[in-house]
Amino acid sequence: MFTTRFEAWVRRHAEALLAALGRTPLTPNQVTFVGLALTFFASGLAAFGQLRWAGIVLIFAGTCDILDGALARTTKASYTYGAFLDSTLDRYSEGAVYLGLAAYFVTIDGPLQRWLVLATMAALAGSFLVSYVRARAQSLGFTCKSGLFQRPERVVVTVIGLIIGGPVLYGVVFLLAIVTNITALQRIREVWLQGRAQRLEREREQANARRAAGEAR
Repeated sequence: MFTTRFEAWVRRHAEALLAALGRTPLTPNQVTFVGLALTFFASGLAAFGQLRWAGIVLIFAGTCDILDGALARTTKASYTYGAFLDSTLDRYSEGAVYLGLAAYFVTIDGPLQRWLVLATMAALAGSFLVSYVRARAQSLGFTCKSGLFQRPERVVVTVIGLIIGGPVLYGVVFLLAIVTNITALQRIREVWLQGRAQRLEREREQANARRAAGEAR
């Protein structure tokens, strides 16, 4: 995905900043919380109609989301709980952004108001499902990394929609409502294919075992 390459580019060009951060007492978890606080602030700005400022603040929040993991790797301070905390707070961040958008849409007039609120809630549910399906699949031993719109893509288009506003923001919300749920379905299909392959392999092994037992008699 294009945002995966963009994220890699940001990481490469953030080495000087990471070196400076590594010399401070700032920890990766603290950077994570700074990003969360900025996201909540952006959500509040969006709720009160300050969409452009919300988009700008969300850029800095997304930067923190990139830097916390990079700082953990650079300072060799990564550990399991840090990864768990980062993933959990990411869900709070996404929820806050969608709630801020829903609060804003409630205040506008026009025939699209109800549809925009519903689309925002659908996008919220889809984004949570994308993350849940992956986490649940991996806990069961499956590989689950596919998907049309993963979190970096969602953040980028949300920032674009907030900064431009108007019909572009409306289009972004409807787009997210559709593609987040498509991504969740893509991951469900990916896990289903792996599960079917495992079942067929097990059935072949059982058939071979029965055939071998029959020949032994």
